[in-house]
Amino acid sequence: MQNTIYESIKQVIKQRRAVFPPSYTGQEIPKSLLIELLDCANTAPTHKLTQPWRFIVFRENGLAKLANQLAEQYKTHTPSEQFLQKKYENTRKKVLQSGAVIAISVSYSDALPRWEELAATACAVQNLWLAAAAAGIGGYWSSPGTVKYMGDFLTLAANEECLGFFYMGYHDEPAREASRKSILEKIRWEE
Repeated sequence: MQNTIYESIKQVIKQRRAVFPPSYTGQEIPKSLLIELLDCANTAPTHKLTQPWRFIVFRENGLAKLANQLAEQYKTHTPSEQFLQKKYENTRKKVLQSGAVIAISVSYSDALPRWEELAATACAVQNLWLAAAAAGIGGYWSSPGTVKYMGDFLTLAANEECLGFFYMGYHDEPAREASRKSILEKIRWEE
């Protein structure tokens, strides 16, 4: 039994990868499943139990609101000589192609160094990503340059910071393992 669980978890971890909105099928992600996936995120390790992760889920009509806001932030904060209409349109399009987009925020407690609360939030996102992958939902974490201007739109508190957006959608891409250099190149043994 234990070995089967290990093999299943190992397979999900090794096959988890970024899947982008053009690959999404348009199938709705049920709200109940999103809650289950975020409940998995909520089990992430957290020093002193600060549980600093916060999520705002955009789905259905909320996707259009987010798409418009992200596109307008790009337009507002991009110098005119660097502005690209295609990027503006693609910013909207990738949100609208998604089954859900989750704003990822950290709530700093000031009880710990900020890097620890950032790391805990990243662990929560990894849990979300793995659970979504196991459920047949692709996703990726995007942190556009305009993320720093999203606080008012997301109604974040003074001690909160948006770290980006997790785009999600069902997809038909075949499973494949991530391309990584051998772990043996990244280990030093002291025996």
